[in-house]
Amino acid sequence: MPPWVGGSSSLTWPDYGILLLSLACLIAVGVRFTSEQRDTADFFLARRRVPWWAACLSFLATEISAVTIIAVPATAYSENWEYLQFFVGSSLAKFAVAFLFIPAFYAYNCTTIYEFLGHRFGQATQVTGSVFFFVTRLLGSGVRLMAACLAVSILLGWPIGPTIALFTLVSTIYMAMGGVKAVVWANVFQALTFLVAGGLTLAFLVAQIDGGVSAVLATAGRAGRLNVIDWGPAPGAPDFWTRVLTDPNIVWLAILNGVVGSMAAFGTDHDLMQRLLTVETRQASQRTLALTPLGTLLTLFIYLGLGAGLYTYYHEHPTLSVPRPDDIFPHFIASALPVGLRGLMLSAIVLASIDSPLGSLAASFVTDIYRPLLVRGRTERHYLRVSRISVVLFGLLLAILAYGFSFFDKILWLAFKIAGVTFGSLLGVFLLGLLSSRVANRANVVAMVTMALVNLVLLILSETQVLLLGWSWLVIWGTAGTITLAWLLGPVLDPSANHPARGAGR
Repeated sequence: MPPWVGGSSSLTWPDYGILLLSLACLIAVGVRFTSEQRDTADFFLARRRVPWWAACLSFLATEISAVTIIAVPATAYSENWEYLQFFVGSSLAKFAVAFLFIPAFYAYNCTTIYEFLGHRFGQATQVTGSVFFFVTRLLGSGVRLMAACLAVSILLGWPIGPTIALFTLVSTIYMAMGGVKAVVWANVFQALTFLVAGGLTLAFLVAQIDGGVSAVLATAGRAGRLNVIDWGPAPGAPDFWTRVLTDPNIVWLAILNGVVGSMAAFGTDHDLMQRLLTVETRQASQRTLALTPLGTLLTLFIYLGLGAGLYTYYHEHPTLSVPRPDDIFPHFIASALPVGLRGLMLSAIVLASIDSPLGSLAASFVTDIYRPLLVRGRTERHYLRVSRISVVLFGLLLAILAYGFSFFDKILWLAFKIAGVTFGSLLGVFLLGLLSSRVANRANVVAMVTMALVNLVLLILSETQVLLLGWSWLVIWGTAGTITLAWLLGPVLDPSANHPARGAGR
């Protein structure tokens, strides 16, 4: 089905009732915390009064988006379980961020993490980092929103355009009302919903397969759908360098990319880090992040299991119609799940999509650009009002991007490719601030912009098959290139700043 065409819906009134009840719970949370938003400290940080365990579930709900719920089963259905290799590196990156990045952000009492760059280097680096975040998060979240809306449009029988419009309206109202405190507590509800719904759906799917778990292991295993490790070619093999440069699933490369890419995602992306800054102390924030791999692993096992189960189910029922892989899970939900469970799974997808980046985008715009550069010295009421207006404007832009991305396939990898363009520049400059005492400013900006442009060109050449290069190298190249360029250009562009920093915030 083309993404702009709607179809008939198999949902019943009980399914709609569960969905409406879930949405009502989110709106109720937003209304509950509206009266507590007196200034930007309330709106963006919840005055650091969120319990660590709630922040942990909130981080999980932000990390596990609709892309995970839709695309991970699709990837396991059409490919294998090699995505778990990336999880290993990602978990290692979380520990690195917990014990390297978080202490610096608390030491400088940051509202946004790009304030750290301002303290360490100067305003130019801070603003550049914030702008890079806007670009990366808007494009990446456009993919997330599109994935959710595409699934819901299949289930509801709606065209993709009105579905995106509805999602954008709900998420904008919800975020603008309750601020980050409402987001965190709604995330707790969201995380529990997608874990319970996914677990029940997996149990139902296995029950529909002749032979149950044993049949899944046999059928999906024979087809290579349960493969976890790709050892890649041996050194000296004729295709060694070709595979190394183009295949992101080779185990050592997947783990390396998981470490570097996730360190960039978790440590330099304010959408995820914002949850970790809402708890009272540095120690509580570190504990929050260190425990999230447990929830991530449980979620991945559920949704990778769904992919393997779907492959076995449709292998046993060859006469059933099968859509493109990206649509396989929504198609199964609509055509095979019973009343009630279908509504619960739909609610999980909808709730995962409503966990939007609008709060972090507004926080970065108001804190890093509007307040220090455009309009200074106004009242907190003024900045709170601008924050809410920013949520609305970013919501409109996000909806436009999501519709554009509805024409792409393989949405799981699309999100990573987009992030690869700028994440390397962000990670490089953050590592310079955390691990060195240099205070270069203009050199950082030149290095960040240069490597982002280089990565954009590399991605275009790779996608057009002009250059054989896997997307997973982009963050690695970008990080190394930013550090090297900034280090070399510092004495030239910032000659008066070549003295020890006032402390690295550690």
